Amino acid sequence: MSSLPAILRSIGSWADAVKEGGVLKHRSLYTPENWRVHRSSSRHLRHVLTSLSSRVILSLVPPVSIFTSFAAVLSLYNSAVIYRWIPEFFPLMHASSLPYQLTAPALALLLVFRTEASYGRFVEGKKAWMSVVATVSEMAGLLMSTMATVRGGVVEARTVRALLNYVISFPFALKCHVVVGSDIKVDLQNLLNEEDLVIVLNSKHRPRCIIEFIMQTLQMLPVDESKRRILESKLSCFYEGITVCEHIISIPIPLSYTRLTSRFLVLWHLTLPVILWDECNWIVVPATFISAASLFCIEEVGVLIEEPFHMLALHDLCKQLQDSIVEAIEMESQVRISVGKLKDHNEEKRPTNGWHNS
Repeated sequence: MSSLPAILRSIGSWADAVKEGGVLKHRSLYTPENWRVHRSSSRHLRHVLTSLSSRVILSLVPPVSIFTSFAAVLSLYNSAVIYRWIPEFFPLMHASSLPYQLTAPALALLLVFRTEASYGRFVEGKKAWMSVVATVSEMAGLLMSTMATVRGGVVEARTVRALLNYVISFPFALKCHVVVGSDIKVDLQNLLNEEDLVIVLNSKHRPRCIIEFIMQTLQMLPVDESKRRILESKLSCFYEGITVCEHIISIPIPLSYTRLTSRFLVLWHLTLPVILWDECNWIVVPATFISAASLFCIEEVGVLIEEPFHMLALHDLCKQLQDSIVEAIEMESQVRISVGKLKDHNEEKRPTNGWHNS
């Protein structure tokens, strides 16, 4: 009997390890092939067959096992009372289902509100990141147009290129700020020089350090004051993204709400076999298993998406943004060269074109 708590703790530790391993799992952006599989008509069968590999389901092994075992023990006890295997003074454990009929809507509403609140945080985090990505793309476009105007000055072009690298670095720094296990040194080593990278690594707030690099480099940018103010105004979106992300990861849904949901579910499933015994007898065992697996899964999903940044493919999103900006720079250079050649060609042909002179 003394080993039972140790067994329960080991099962709980295993379930937590499975859950945390799933949290740290790399997420990828969806491709057309992923969407095809996602909406496939065979998805229901695939989801059922892969249930044992689901971290949500595996993480619920301890509570579901406990409640199912309790239902089996209670069924065995009631059977012993009915068949007189034990003295008659032991009471039969059964009760009316009326209390459950009255409280079932309350449990349903509690789970819905809890999950909806978590999904709201997920959407808020995703919107904050989409805003940051859009701002980075917009600033990169403005800087590329600036790069074209200062192409003749080597020092000025280097300043614009450094500023562009700082802008691309911000999403990586923010991602490493909100996602545990990220390696910011690996993410930024190809974007920043060694001195800048050391400063960022030694700073306590790395996203704000990147913003400081951007602000000081903007002061060196050889552009008119109006364009500089436009670029500086974009930084407000970066500050807003930092604020939203930090609020989400530091302020959970009110703990009393989470605890109430958990306690309600536990009490519900501890008394469920007693309520169902008169109508189901030994069927209370699979009924308790199905109920616990279903309702605790809903509650578990709400807890997981409450911290949304591990659920988003932020690393792939940052890499996609970087690759698209690099590709845009190369394309801009090729188009500029091609248009320049066309312009030179037109200049050479212009004196011989009678229609132009007329």
